[in-house]
Amino acid sequence: MQIISPPSAHAGRVVMLVVVIMGLNLAAVGQSADEIQVKAVLAQLFRGMEFGDSAMVHKCFVSDPAMVTVRTNKEGKTILARDGKLSGFLNAVGTPHAETWYEETWNVKVQIDGQLAQVWCDFAFYRGHKFSHCGVDAFHLFKEGGEWKIFHLADTRRTADCAIPADISKKHTP
Repeated sequence: MQIISPPSAHAGRVVMLVVVIMGLNLAAVGQSADEIQVKAVLAQLFRGMEFGDSAMVHKCFVSDPAMVTVRTNKEGKTILARDGKLSGFLNAVGTPHAETWYEETWNVKVQIDGQLAQVWCDFAFYRGHKFSHCGVDAFHLFKEGGEWKIFHLADTRRTADCAIPADISKKHTP
């Protein structure tokens, strides 16, 4: 006759811990650790813009990233505008402004190969709850020393034909 002892309290805690960990982030199911980290860099960038925290934003970039915009100039011609240096962007973010900056994104697509990642997403930019412009953000990130950093940011900008999802529009309706 075999005697089966009841499970120890330790074993019960281990099982409970596994169940809790598995349920913590169901949205991350199917995502690699790198994909989660890349998305976290972008979330930090947008939160830093929202908080006006240039130090938070600065941590997302390599020291001298390329920053460009594809837009239409005053003459109606499509141009590739090199938007200057990171320092100018950080200054704009960190300079106090009356309205909070919100950059809302959707249709986020992440691709990773080794130490290179690219992210493509639609966005709408709001100053306070006033719509400013929309377009597409295209990020390139490099993983160095275990950290993902943005080394290239390109975007498009327009004020019409934006197809902003209803939940985002509603969020910014006063």
